[in-house]
Amino acid sequence: MKVTVVNPPFMNGKFSRTSRSPAIVKSGTMYWPFWLAYAVGTLERAGHDVLFLDCPAENITRHMLMSTLQETSPAMIVLDTSTPSIHNDLSVSKEIALLLPEASLFLVGTHVSALPEKVLLSAPYITGVAAGEYDLTIPEAASTIQNNGDLQQIPGLWLNTSDKPFFTGYREPISDLDSLPMLADVYRKHLKPENYFFAAARYPSVMIISSRGCPFKCSYCVWPQVLHGGIYRSRSAKNVAGEFVKVQEYFPQVQEIVFEDDTFSVDSIRVEEISEALITAGCRLPWTANTRANLSLEAMKKMRRAGCRMIIVGYESGSQKVLNGVNKGTTVEQNLSFAKRAKQAGLLVHGCFMAGNPGETRETLAETLKMAIRLKPDTAQFFPIMAYPGTRLYEQYRSSGILRTEDYRNWLTEEGLHNCVVDLPDLSAEDLVRWCHEARRKFYLRPGYLVYKAIQTLLHPTTEGRRTARAFSTFRKHLFRKSS
Repeated sequence: MKVTVVNPPFMNGKFSRTSRSPAIVKSGTMYWPFWLAYAVGTLERAGHDVLFLDCPAENITRHMLMSTLQETSPAMIVLDTSTPSIHNDLSVSKEIALLLPEASLFLVGTHVSALPEKVLLSAPYITGVAAGEYDLTIPEAASTIQNNGDLQQIPGLWLNTSDKPFFTGYREPISDLDSLPMLADVYRKHLKPENYFFAAARYPSVMIISSRGCPFKCSYCVWPQVLHGGIYRSRSAKNVAGEFVKVQEYFPQVQEIVFEDDTFSVDSIRVEEISEALITAGCRLPWTANTRANLSLEAMKKMRRAGCRMIIVGYESGSQKVLNGVNKGTTVEQNLSFAKRAKQAGLLVHGCFMAGNPGETRETLAETLKMAIRLKPDTAQFFPIMAYPGTRLYEQYRSSGILRTEDYRNWLTEEGLHNCVVDLPDLSAEDLVRWCHEARRKFYLRPGYLVYKAIQTLLHPTTEGRRTARAFSTFRKHLFRKSS
């Protein structure tokens, strides 16, 4: 059966829907659509003829999308969604339904997984929502439609009926991740590395996933709570290394691989096993991974020997009270010790900091900036809190009246940047955005950092210098202009 999988267009710009916080990003980052890509792989494995359209990455306009759909006339369409783009996504869905009334239309993604009934009640033209991990749900639905079967027998679906939305039952998260198709094979057939950019990595880079879920319980984190059911699972080290080798073989132009797991370093032993497998397999590309501040020095050294160039860590706050308030499970001292170990191991660090979590005050924000400068990461991001449906933080802020609005269009500015809608007792949304802007300026424009970056660029002009120049070309207009 002919199936079209779509990351729909939005805002005529590089809207990164796959990101944990979807937006047009200041650094120009464009995420690979890896969750959709997994579904494409399982659909093709089931024998379906799949067209994969990543509209933001390919600059496919809404008009171009409709023309392609009319020309190819698929029997089933799968459309990705996100919270800030949901009104646009539903509008695109309605136009598709009018264009191809006989086609089955399914929505996927974090927003519709968190609010399936609300979405379906507002959109009777949609066949249904594939909630949570949809890698197996979508191909089962496609085969059932092809064979005129009963969709109500497939777990993991919310279906529109003549009466009310019908839930087919909970689908267990996939236990054997090694059994899934490899993203590298899907990417090779359907996508181009040059269309994607990750500011922390060398360009062009490729994103892969080595695990799903997270055993830690941070209240703000959307993927583990909404997509993965809070259950942590991982691929084998051999399987991960095998995909790494495929990326090298398929894409000789690629300069780096990014492990986009929520938590690559759940434990140091697994990190060491993957590092050893990469070395044994002869993997040559440098790589980057999201980590917690729990990595041992020995694991970091093995990562470095296996080609790891940078680790991305969510420091979040310089206040222990704030860290405790979101169940982060780390300490300020642990963060400081982690930074020292990373330096000893020769790894660059990209530090992530948030503003606006429960208990945040002007004093705790000052502690965060002070810690960011003390930690001396290679790069840093300062992010106003974004509370997404389906997370405990969203429910906490919603029930306490802290959310300024529940009109999801306001989750973005007019130009598509992140827009904070959280008003804390002593800090408005504007205060939080303003602090992030000023913290960014104070971090990046301090003399010591500028000297450090100048030396790094001179020593490594074709690698780190090129990465910095590309990110800065987009980022500079946000760094130097006044905060709005």
